[in-house]
Amino acid sequence: MKKFLGALMLLASFNVLAADPKVGKDFDKTLQIIPTDSPNKIEVTEVFWYGCIHCYHMDPILNAWVKKLPADVAFKRVPGLPQPPWAPMAKAFYTMEELNLSAKLHTALFDAIHKDKTLNPTDEAATIDWLTKKSGLDKAKIEASFKSFSMNNKLNQAAQVFRASGATGVPSFIINGQFITSSTMAGGNDQALKTVDYIVGNIRADKAKAAKK
Repeated sequence: MKKFLGALMLLASFNVLAADPKVGKDFDKTLQIIPTDSPNKIEVTEVFWYGCIHCYHMDPILNAWVKKLPADVAFKRVPGLPQPPWAPMAKAFYTMEELNLSAKLHTALFDAIHKDKTLNPTDEAATIDWLTKKSGLDKAKIEASFKSFSMNNKLNQAAQVFRASGATGVPSFIINGQFITSSTMAGGNDQALKTVDYIVGNIRADKAKAAKK
């Protein structure tokens, strides 16, 4: 309850200049407060799906934005999982993360789906074959990751984040587990990241005020 009231107070403290993003239009509160992994930082989470063309177009813009993040902001990705057909890409994301393949294959997976059009993002068997070929690892190792107990836990957590955030599509951004914006809400990819920056700035200012009390 304290966290919820804190979010409401922070919402009320946001500036209301004409050029500023507007609550209820460009961003909103999440349906539920979502726990963060970086309590000492302001955490920004992208909720995305490799099969989403809008996420594909957002990715290079987002990568450039992430490189310039200040020290008090942490960034992470969570695969969107609102429906079962999205599960193969969520499994691919977590498998790449587990096997230290993300840096090598994240962009390549996007390209295979949207640029080369050689991979159906809802086809789990084809995704396993693709990861095996691109990683050079034994197929059994990839399959074991896809079918592991820990994978089921991660998928459940991803689905819960999607529900708790109130996201209606991807790419969406959750800021500090309290606020959500998206390309659709903000009016484009660049505008979504500007809205994220705006929210981060207000959270930072609110933390500075609280520290002085």
